[in-house]
Amino acid sequence: MEKNALRKLYIAELKDLYSAENQLVKALPKMAKAADSEDLKAGFEEHLEQTRGHVSRLEKIFKALGESPKGKTCKGMEGLIEEGSEMIKEDPEAEELDAGLIAAAQRVEHYEIAGYGCVRTYAELLGEEDAVELLEETLKEEKETDEKLTELAGKINVEAQVSEDSEEEQAERNTPRKASKTRAARA
Repeated sequence: MEKNALRKLYIAELKDLYSAENQLVKALPKMAKAADSEDLKAGFEEHLEQTRGHVSRLEKIFKALGESPKGKTCKGMEGLIEEGSEMIKEDPEAEELDAGLIAAAQRVEHYEIAGYGCVRTYAELLGEEDAVELLEETLKEEKETDEKLTELAGKINVEAQVSEDSEEEQAERNTPRKASKTRAARA
C-alpha cells in the first residue's frame, strides 16, 4: 500500500474514532444514571473523564496532521450505543440492568481497542511517533477499562444470577401451594 493511501485510511479511521468518542461522551452519563451499582456508576463516570481525554488526544493528532477531525459518523458506535439504550428502555430488574450495561460497555471497549490498535499501527508505519504515544496511552486506558468491567461483571453477574434464582425459587414455592389449595377446595 502506498504511503498516501495508508495516510488516507489512517485519517479516516481517526475520524471514526473521534466520532465514536464524542458519541460516548453523550452516552456515558446516561449509562451512569441507569446503573444501580454504585461501583458501576463510578466506573462510568471515571471513564467519561477518560473519554474526554481521548477526544483531546485525537484533536492533538489532527492538529499535528493539519486535518479536521470532523466529517465522519461512526455507525458502529451508533449501533452499540443504540443496543445499550434499548436495554435501558426495557426496564429490567436492577441486577439484570447492571449486568446488561456491563455487557454493552464491554462491546464498546472491544470496538475501541480494535480501532485504536489499528490506528496506532498505521501511525507507526507512517512515522507519526507523537501520535503513536498518544494512541498507545488511549489504548492502554481502554484495555484497563475493559479489565475493570470484567472485575465488576464477576460480582454483578453473580448478583443477577442470585436474584433470578430467588425469583424462580419463589415461583416454585408458590406453584405447589396453589395446586394444593385447588385440590383441597375440590375435596
